Amino acid sequence: MVNRPDTAAQRKRRHRRVRSKISGTPECPRLNVYRSSSNIYAQLIDDKAGVTLCAASTLDASFKGKPGGNKEAAREVGKLIAQNAKKKKIEKVVFDRGGYLYHGRVKELAEGARESGLEF
Repeated sequence: MVNRPDTAAQRKRRHRRVRSKISGTPECPRLNVYRSSSNIYAQLIDDKAGVTLCAASTLDASFKGKPGGNKEAAREVGKLIAQNAKKKKIEKVVFDRGGYLYHGRVKELAEGARESGLEF
């Protein structure tokens, strides 16, 4: 058996399967993660109203001049999204890994958010 690289279609299929089971509410929004090769993005989403409550990414002003596609940056984005959530009085979230494996940058983002006080 040959190891083939993960394709976008496979990721979307996994994400659709995960999304059928989890949903965000105003009290417990969904922490969604998207990663590209050079950046990582996180947002808190209220699925009942279809609204993004807050967002953070490596494109924010605080990351100017720093690389955005590594684990350290992902952990910082996790801390940043947790700080933004606390400002909006959100403490509990449901983690949506976006079809990605819970490994590497996705795991670092989750751990950074937990470090800063988000529960999931």
